Amino acid sequence: MGIISTKYLLQDAQLNEYAVPAFNIHNAETIQAILEVCKEMHSPVILAGTPGTYKHIAFEEIYALCEAYSERYQMPLALHLDHHESLDDIRNKTNAGVRSAMIDGSHLPFEENVQLVRSVVDFCHRHDCSVEAELGRLGGVEDDINVDAESTFMTDPLEARRFVQLTGIDSLAVAIGTAHGLYTHRPNIDFERLAEIRKVVDIPLVLHGASDVPDEYIQRAIKSGICKVNVATELKIAFSGALKKWFNDNPDGNDPRNYMRIGMDAMKDVVRKKIYVCGSSGKITI
Repeated sequence: MGIISTKYLLQDAQLNEYAVPAFNIHNAETIQAILEVCKEMHSPVILAGTPGTYKHIAFEEIYALCEAYSERYQMPLALHLDHHESLDDIRNKTNAGVRSAMIDGSHLPFEENVQLVRSVVDFCHRHDCSVEAELGRLGGVEDDINVDAESTFMTDPLEARRFVQLTGIDSLAVAIGTAHGLYTHRPNIDFERLAEIRKVVDIPLVLHGASDVPDEYIQRAIKSGICKVNVATELKIAFSGALKKWFNDNPDGNDPRNYMRIGMDAMKDVVRKKIYVCGSSGKITI
């Protein structure tokens, strides 16, 4: 067992028409909660950390935790660099053992995005590190990045085909109407656009901003080619909400071994639900 590239997971998901859930991690407890459910349900998983997460806990410490859990649970893990924007940052973490990276140049003009992504691909592929990139831009808040509605734009199918050809990426995150964070109204997902992208792009497609998206929308997106589903905000809300309630009911409580488990169990309920929606239960094949 050990830390593996996401390309092996996503290739199987694409072949067998399910999606691998990518859960954002924030500390040791969130890693443990996610993996307890994935072990229970025999689901492949991608543990995604943003630059903010790796500032909160050093990358080396997170990596060591994931390696230890991989051995304990006898399951391969993909530790993913989510929404990273620097080649140097990705290079350092890849040299330290990570095998999955998202380089986010979605805020750049097309040609500059291509140039940045190509430089990451050239380096990462020498180390069996898969590369995800984004074309189009989602709104909402991710880590310390806040993208307003006026700055969002959808993925153009023909640009997507050219982008994949020019960069050599392993998976493509598409903008089809989802957003980071929670929704103030039911999201308007452009399934026709997704179908057009699928026709001209043969690598696995990624859905960011899947928190709070109706289950039937996610399942329809998977049938249309989505192979990786990112979930972050729902996990944080479940964890924090359970802790708030526990402290309200136990104002004198002070033992982390009690209240952290309450938060973990609430998060596990969300993880379990998302695995069912993604259809990844029982799909560990490596």
